[in-house]
Amino acid sequence: MSEQRVIDLRCRPAFLHDFFGATPGSPEYATARWLNRRVGTRGSDTHFEKSLTQEGFLDEVRSAGLSKAVVVGRHTPSQHLPIDTIHQIIDGHDELIGIAGVDPVLQGELVALAEIERAIKTLGFAGVDIEPGFGEPARHPDDRAYWPVYELARDLGVPVFLMSGPTTPDPRFNDPAGLAKVAQAFPDLPLVIYHGWWPNVQQAIGLAFRYENVHLVPDMYLFQPGSEAYVQAANQFLADQLLFGSSYTFRPIRQSIDDFLQLGFEEAILDKLLYGNAARLFKLPD
Repeated sequence: MSEQRVIDLRCRPAFLHDFFGATPGSPEYATARWLNRRVGTRGSDTHFEKSLTQEGFLDEVRSAGLSKAVVVGRHTPSQHLPIDTIHQIIDGHDELIGIAGVDPVLQGELVALAEIERAIKTLGFAGVDIEPGFGEPARHPDDRAYWPVYELARDLGVPVFLMSGPTTPDPRFNDPAGLAKVAQAFPDLPLVIYHGWWPNVQQAIGLAFRYENVHLVPDMYLFQPGSEAYVQAANQFLADQLLFGSSYTFRPIRQSIDDFLQLGFEEAILDKLLYGNAARLFKLPD
């Protein structure tokens, strides 16, 4: 499988933020180590120290054999990974793809939309990230505050990425149901869900069954109990809507690829899951 093409949909260097282990000895560093153990990292739980520098991160991406690594920005009350910071990381490196994090509530609608335009048109980013459940107050994806973001992303021809999962501060907002109205209203807009709404796996799969523009990236939670349903669905109807992500630094990239290949996905769909579906989203050569 060494020749398998892979696009990693969620891959951040440790130096990007304390949350990813940027400062050895800090409480955040300890949390990064804890989370690595929690999601099944084998070997050293300090493996992410290799990406404490830009060159170290690029070496990790290349040694894992990735075709592309997606570096995701965020804009929430608790964590801001600015567009310009993400651009500094990806600029000049063809193997890196940037996603712009915005929050129209925190920034104001006009500022957020202007930042999206700048990120896509000027800086060459490939998508937009919003995190309704991490806002203050928390919101669902169909909150009208985000409608202008969906409209602009559709007009620009780029996907919208949304955060989900068990780290959502209020678990009631880790709920797939709210995305149904968005999927209905914007059938040509790819909606890509990080963490795949785990542990609400069946609900997530049900929504993706109904709406073909909903895509799931379970990333590190694909290796957790209950995730077998993602595999079963991909082997049936979800083959064009499931994508790979390591969630590095919280899981080693190469280990995540190797583990992915052992989950029971049918051989015929592996290239879609690991490369083709993401390549289609980003309009890359197949």
